[in-house]
Amino acid sequence: MDGPLGSGKTTLVREIVAALHGTDDAVASPTFVFRHSYDGTPPIEHLDLYRIENPAELAELGLEDAFAPDRLTLVEWPNQAPQLIPAGAIRIAIAGSGNGPRTITVRH
Repeated sequence: MDGPLGSGKTTLVREIVAALHGTDDAVASPTFVFRHSYDGTPPIEHLDLYRIENPAELAELGLEDAFAPDRLTLVEWPNQAPQLIPAGAIRIAIAGSGNGPRTITVRH
């Protein structure tokens, strides 16, 4: 998911988790830990790559397994690590922030 700070990327993840799992109690931004996993069907991985400054950091984090075929993986700031994002991924862009309206664009 692309969008400026405060655009609602984590809020969108929270709504997706609630819709698929029936609860959003555990959803929080993984900005400082890079990854949260939410058990359920399907399992959901939530990655936040905002703080990635160097692609070499990705190897240390071991995020590749978040893209297993049995799970839904939602990535905030995917442009920070384009080599991590699988070909054919669905891209979501959110325009707007704060109390203003949002425009969401989805492309495959």
